[in-house]
Amino acid sequence: MRGRIGAAGRWYGKRRLLVRWALAVLVVGAVLVGGATAASVAWIRGGAEGHLYDESGVPDAPVALVLGTKVDANGSPSPFLAARLDLARRLFEAGKVRAVLVSGDNMNADYNEPGAMRRWLVDRGVPARKVVLDRAGFDTYDSCARAKRIFGVERATVVTQSFHLPRAVALCRRLGIDANGVGDETARGQHAGRWRVSSTREYGACVKAALDLLSGRDPDRLGPRDPGVDDALRDD
Repeated sequence: MRGRIGAAGRWYGKRRLLVRWALAVLVVGAVLVGGATAASVAWIRGGAEGHLYDESGVPDAPVALVLGTKVDANGSPSPFLAARLDLARRLFEAGKVRAVLVSGDNMNADYNEPGAMRRWLVDRGVPARKVVLDRAGFDTYDSCARAKRIFGVERATVVTQSFHLPRAVALCRRLGIDANGVGDETARGQHAGRWRVSSTREYGACVKAALDLLSGRDPDRLGPRDPGVDDALRDD
């Protein structure tokens, strides 16, 4: 009996030790992940410091880069996207930008963010010749990289929601565009739940952005130089 109790005691002791080691590994892992996330967020957001403005104070730039997001099933921009587009429209009408580059996902014929964005702007008075489409802006990194490498953008005003703006401006600047940014705030009150979720996701998105920059990856799609922005700016 004593032998059985002794063996059982040793087994339970080993199990407790393994559990403690497992918990220690999890804690250390969580600390490392948390530290890496915090460092990534600080590095990415630091790249936008001094380059975030309100609508009235943003410096003039040749191009507004409007970043895409969800388009509804009927082909209409979602409320977040419509708010971005309306901000870009106002910047254009105020003479703060001379052309608008709309960059979004057009992975297949059934889903077309840049097409919906262009249609929205043109329907509200922005001349069609001033709206340039980037159909392969599959994420923020791709949109910024392609604006520089495919469309030749050197200086731009980035337009998106304010929670997304630091990452977007930092990516553009670290990829070679002299970028400032203006962020929409109107959707915060109208769509508070989605705003909170999207704001929280920015922490993980900053980690991905840092990895993209450190790896120097190419956008998912490259191609020949597109003169669309040059043509839009020439046609004043």
